[in-house]
Amino acid sequence: MFPIIPAGSATVEGNEEGIFGFGADNPDTSDTNITNLVSNTGVVSADVAGVGTARFMLAACEYGGDKAIFAYGYNPSSMVSMSNLVTNAGVVGSDVAGVGTARRDLAACSYGEDKGIFGFGYDGSKLDETNLVTNAGVVGSDVVGVGTNREGAAACEYGFDKGIFGFGNDSGLFSMTNLVTNAGVVGSDVAGVVGVTARQKLAACSYGGDRDKGIFGFGGEYTGATNLVTNAGVMGTDVAGVGTGRRQLAACEYGKDKGIFGFGSNDGGVTDITNLVSNAGVVASDVTGVGTARNRHAACSFN
Repeated sequence: MFPIIPAGSATVEGNEEGIFGFGADNPDTSDTNITNLVSNTGVVSADVAGVGTARFMLAACEYGGDKAIFAYGYNPSSMVSMSNLVTNAGVVGSDVAGVGTARRDLAACSYGEDKGIFGFGYDGSKLDETNLVTNAGVVGSDVVGVGTNREGAAACEYGFDKGIFGFGNDSGLFSMTNLVTNAGVVGSDVAGVVGVTARQKLAACSYGGDRDKGIFGFGGEYTGATNLVTNAGVMGTDVAGVGTGRRQLAACEYGKDKGIFGFGSNDGGVTDITNLVSNAGVVASDVTGVGTARNRHAACSFN
C-alpha cells in the first residue's frame, strides 16, 4: 500500500546527498579533479580520487531528478566545454565531448524538476548565453542570451521547478537576477533592490521542502552575507554573515531540504571549511574542514 500523506503536508522532493568537485588548490596554478561527497546529514567526506580533466572555474547542477553534471571551466591552459556526469551514487564519469562555447566563471542550476541549465560566463569576453541539459544529461547547443552579459554569477533552484541566476560582474558588480521558467526560458534582468549588496564569485543552493526557496551567499570582498530567495523568486536583502567570509566557494543541497556552502578563499588563502544551511535558511558557524582546501570548484546534489 502507498503511504497516506496527511492533508496539508508538504512532500519533500530534494536530493539526499551532495558533491563538491574539481577546483584549484593553489590560488593561481594548481587545478584538480578530486571530489568530496556530502552525506544526508551534511558530513563532508575525505577526498575521492579524481576522474576527468582537472580544471577550475566550472559549474554544476542536477539533472534527471537524482543525478548531477559538472561542465565547462579552465584547465588552466585553455577554456573547455567538456562535461562529466555523476551517477545517483555519486560516481563521476569520464569526460564527455563539449557542446557550446568553451568558457569559465559561469553558473548552473536545475529547472523543470529534472533538467538543468548552464549560463553566463567568460570566453575572452563576458557572456549571457545559456545551454540546456536534458533529463538524460545531454548538454544542448548555445541559446542566445537574455540579460546582462557577466561572469562570476551564481544560480539555484526555487519554487520546486524553476531557477534563478544572480549577481556577477562585467565592468562593475551587479545585484540583478534573471529568473528561469520551468521550461528553461531565461527572463530579462530584474533589478537588485536597496539592501542587496552587488558582488561576484559567490555561491547559491536551494533549501526548504520541495526545493521551494534558495540562498545566495558569501562572495565579493570576503563577505559572509547571504540573501534568501522566496518561492516566488524574489531576492531578499542582506542577512548578516555567519562564519568565515570568503569567495570562490560552492554550495549544494543535502538532506532533501537543507544546504551547505563549502571551501573557497579568504584573505589568508584557500580553505576547506563548510557552513550548513537549515531548512529555514539559517547559516551555521564554521565546520572544521575535511578534504583538500581549494577554490573555484563546483557543487551539486544527487540521489
